[in-house]
Amino acid sequence: MSKVGIIMGSDSDLPIMQQAIDILKSFDIETEVDIVSAHRTPEKLFDYAKNAHKRGISVIIAGAGGAAHLPGMVASMSPLPIIGVPVKSRNSIDGWDSVLSILQMPGGVPVATVALDGAQNAGILAAQIIGSSNKIILDKIVLYKESLKTKVIKASENIKK
Repeated sequence: MSKVGIIMGSDSDLPIMQQAIDILKSFDIETEVDIVSAHRTPEKLFDYAKNAHKRGISVIIAGAGGAAHLPGMVASMSPLPIIGVPVKSRNSIDGWDSVLSILQMPGGVPVATVALDGAQNAGILAAQIIGSSNKIILDKIVLYKESLKTKVIKASENIKK
């Protein structure tokens, strides 16, 4: 079974990153959640990035605010797909510092980047990556997408009443 690693720079990021945890649980995808600070625990970051795939992790979601180096640093050392979640933190410049730090990666070090505080989309993207080689997860993604469509159709009908 595939597992998604969800890491964040500090516990203050957890309310945002919980969105990824929750959506992945709804798809019955196991998560491994930890705090890994790029600036305060670099040795832990190196160990995590280099060894996550050996623990059965298929995708890593990394959330960070401020300078937001965590996703890029993990991507520089891991063979896994990395999804960065820019988090608007109290020391942030309206979140733009986080967005640009994650988005503007150099060639050869890709990080898929979702919207500011967009951990739910990070979880969905991780599930879609896993679903590309796992039919059970793919079928759950298809049902999820259908539920989104149904929700909009019902809202459209309700507004016309």
